[in-house]
Amino acid sequence: MPLTSTLRMAALALLWGSGFLWIKLALNHGLSPAQITITRCALGTAVLLLLARSAGQRLPRDRGTWGRLTVAALFCNAVPFALFSVGEQTVDSGVAGVLNATTPLWSLLIGIVLGTDRGLGRLRLTGLFLGFAGTLLIFAPWHRSGLLTWGAVALLAAAASYAVAFAYMARALTGRGAPLAVSAAQLLTATAWTTLALPAAGPVRTDAMGLLAVGALGVLGTGVTFYLNYRLIADEGPTSAATVGYLLPVVSVGMGAVVLGEDVGWRVLAGMGVVLVGVAFSRPRRPYPFPSTHGGSAPSPPLSSNAGRAGSQPPGRCHYAP
Repeated sequence: MPLTSTLRMAALALLWGSGFLWIKLALNHGLSPAQITITRCALGTAVLLLLARSAGQRLPRDRGTWGRLTVAALFCNAVPFALFSVGEQTVDSGVAGVLNATTPLWSLLIGIVLGTDRGLGRLRLTGLFLGFAGTLLIFAPWHRSGLLTWGAVALLAAAASYAVAFAYMARALTGRGAPLAVSAAQLLTATAWTTLALPAAGPVRTDAMGLLAVGALGVLGTGVTFYLNYRLIADEGPTSAATVGYLLPVVSVGMGAVVLGEDVGWRVLAGMGVVLVGVAFSRPRRPYPFPSTHGGSAPSPPLSSNAGRAGSQPPGRCHYAP
């Protein structure tokens, strides 16, 4: 892999993995989950609109695409973004990053239930059980100091919401126009969804650090990461880009421990290892083909790091991150 792509992958993993840290910092400095969710969607939309305009791409004009984006934005942006903020009120940022890594497992489980995933062999089934066994190890409900709280449930629900969105987008949004513009439109729709939470947002009571954290989350963790991921897929293909997904929990745990002083116990580390092994086993051997209408310098690049289908994803703003 060229040095440029390696650096881009490292930057992408750092920015995506740091999203859990920014959420925790924003919460610690007075921002509510609703305020964080609304602000990051709005800032991310602004970045993507600028990127789309600089690339000469226009927003979709047909009602059908906007209708599909409304559903995708709900399950791929508004709901998981909100749940991550709610969950991190009581759960460490490092643990949140590990639980986020269960997204491909939920994708596989949904595929099994719906009958759309026909490539289920012993290895993938083993991966599914391993992944959820690792999650159970992290929770340790049999232990007094276990992490099975409503916050943890919210984080798992966020990962499952991503999986629901992937399943929907693969059917409804594949090949729907230029990727930057479609993604900008999706996040714009997510911003509209999140404004419904304004009555629950409350007054803004934060400081410079809180503003910096939510600004970094929106601009870097929600906007710039999209472009880096897009370029990585275009240059190196989805398999290389999907590798970033395995680095996110490592980054989140490391940054939580170093910056926030979070206690990383053996259960979290062991559970993270088991989850990542399970995710690796659960991936299909061959990537699913993507349509040829996405644009980009490589053939039909998907726009996310992981969909539970070997990196193949429809266009739209749904990356496997907080």
